[in-house]
Amino acid sequence: MSWSPEECREQGEPPSDRHTLCARLVEKPSRGSAEHPESGPGPIVTRTASGPALAFWQAVLAGDVGSVSHILADSSTGLTPDSIFDTSDPERWRDFRFNIRALRLWSLTYEEELTTPLHVAASRGHTEVLQLLLRRRARPDSAPGGRTALHEACAAGHAACVHALLVAGADPSIPDQDGKLPLHLCQGAGALECAELLLRFGAKVDGRSEEEEETPLHVAARLGRVELADLLLRRGACPDARNAEGWTPLLAACDVRCTSPADAEATTASCLQLCSLLLSAGADADAADQDKRRPLHLACRRGHAAIVELLLSCGVSTNVMDYGGHTALHYALQGPAAALAQSPEHTVRALLNHGAVRVWPGALPKLLHAWLRCLSPCKESSVIAASLSQLSRSHWALRKPGARVWSDACSCDYRCWSAGVSLRGPLRS
Repeated sequence: MSWSPEECREQGEPPSDRHTLCARLVEKPSRGSAEHPESGPGPIVTRTASGPALAFWQAVLAGDVGSVSHILADSSTGLTPDSIFDTSDPERWRDFRFNIRALRLWSLTYEEELTTPLHVAASRGHTEVLQLLLRRRARPDSAPGGRTALHEACAAGHAACVHALLVAGADPSIPDQDGKLPLHLCQGAGALECAELLLRFGAKVDGRSEEEEETPLHVAARLGRVELADLLLRRGACPDARNAEGWTPLLAACDVRCTSPADAEATTASCLQLCSLLLSAGADADAADQDKRRPLHLACRRGHAAIVELLLSCGVSTNVMDYGGHTALHYALQGPAAALAQSPEHTVRALLNHGAVRVWPGALPKLLHAWLRCLSPCKESSVIAASLSQLSRSHWALRKPGARVWSDACSCDYRCWSAGVSLRGPLRS
């Protein structure tokens, strides 16, 4: 099928305005010619969408079910519910082809981005258009771009579209091009309803992604989705399933980081809910990954003091090391600057109160000198110093050889020095 320039202009296409075109129709030419019947299907040919093809694309984007029905009813257009569109931009690719800074790699070909009207309707929540396409025998499991329409609907959280596709026979166990199942992709306001529908129609609650070998519970824990995790656990998800790196959902929940100080409290609260939920479902509180990192290590690294307290109440060891020789106290003291908003001194105090190995007084100056390069050490230094049972004022006096380091470290903050010289004995709070 083809359209001449004259016919395109008759359909209302602005002349010489190629930037208004949003897609190119992908056509598969007929199989080999009579002379060469064995040649098989030729390469996919693309052309700029125009005429009825462009009108069809724009109607699907807008959710105009009347226009979509009218165009599909006209057999002369040659358009079907499974017409494939390529939405990639080869001209933009040419602009960046040799621009290493922009593209970050050198490529000989651009990547096609193939889709169908069914995918567009599912991703945009156009339920009526979706149902019309399905009635006209659109294939629900078609995936020209690597994803089915069910993946698109789940990723956008459109539960009505998910239901329509499943009723039409969409397979909830087909992975996308990244090896993820629809249940891994449930997001948005309708994520919980989408997951319930998938499970009702036969999705495996512990279905794994192909490369990471993650279950949907891993994803829910990593993204802090408490209600979704609760649903999966009630449906029989394994709380101790391990991915390719040996991570359990509890490890993923403990490693959630705060994106900004403003959301630190909310992030810790949701993580605490998730951890409590997983532990009540039987998750191993001391499960280690391939690098022997445990939930306590990760919670200390992210500054989640409430989760640290929860894990310690389960009896986990405070002094167990990972492969790098780091204990939970090391992780707490080396946390990122974002952890400052979560009062890391509470984490340090909790570890010390549960028997964490304390810092040798002779090493304290060097430790605080390292702190001052990245964090404000006053609160943390007070907690550490108070834990030293044999600490006396003589340890803080300007004596060699470590006195110079201590003096330099504390000279920039008088409060830190005052906190140090005033502490003695095993004070804890």
